[in-house]
Amino acid sequence: MVLGNWPRVEMQVFFGVAGILLSLTCTRAYDVIYALNAGGESHVDRHGITYERDPLMGKVGTASDYGKNIQLIARVADADKILYQTERYHTANFGYDIPLAGDGDYVLILKFSEVYFNAPNMKVFDVTLNGEHGVVGDLDIFQQVGRGTAHDEYVYFSVSRDRLYYKEDESEIRDNRIRVEFIKGYRDNPKVNALVLLKGDLENIPQLPRQMVDREMEFNFEPDPVKPSSLDSSSRVRSGPPQPNPYFMDDSSMMLLPIFIAIGAFFPLLFCLCKL
Repeated sequence: MVLGNWPRVEMQVFFGVAGILLSLTCTRAYDVIYALNAGGESHVDRHGITYERDPLMGKVGTASDYGKNIQLIARVADADKILYQTERYHTANFGYDIPLAGDGDYVLILKFSEVYFNAPNMKVFDVTLNGEHGVVGDLDIFQQVGRGTAHDEYVYFSVSRDRLYYKEDESEIRDNRIRVEFIKGYRDNPKVNALVLLKGDLENIPQLPRQMVDREMEFNFEPDPVKPSSLDSSSRVRSGPPQPNPYFMDDSSMMLLPIFIAIGAFFPLLFCLCKL
């Protein structure tokens, strides 16, 4: 029986079932519990995840959009680069309280991008979860991916009966919330660009593509000039203290070099002329 000869009722049932199956295949197997854009405003990414405005605005640390000087953030779609251009940093430890949604399996995705430093070992810090679990140690974003490149850290844990289980350790959960903290290390300030907490089937969570750019090129990267944003109308807040320019040198000695060469060549020439 061809489709054109189907009775109308059968066609309605067919397309209804097809629509249900299609919607089921397109439904996310995970739930978005919480997401925020550190140092920035609300944003909906290409996966439909809504990142809230940074709740620490005007409270703790410094919000920075210095990353907007880099117009191309590697490994991320252009529409979502804002998640890696804005950030929050602090000269001491700081963190966020994150709500949970009952028992189950979770993954906390921490988003980073080095937009200021041009070398490794300039910014190194730790990340802890729930006050007891060291989930990221000695994070050096530049060492991982270079400059102007998205980098995500995935922290998998589970929750059962007000207990958080991370690897072989566990801790108590209070008020159905956990806390992620960025710990100041021995080099510069801790920071984060964005974060998102997912729950459910974590096999098909959004992940960054493999890095394809030659990292050696990052050492010579210069940011593209852009117009100031509304976040900071005067000048962008950098992710750390100003650094001296290692390529700066006094050119006055170079200006005297031709004079010294001319004097050096004059006396041998004068000696030869006197012998004649």
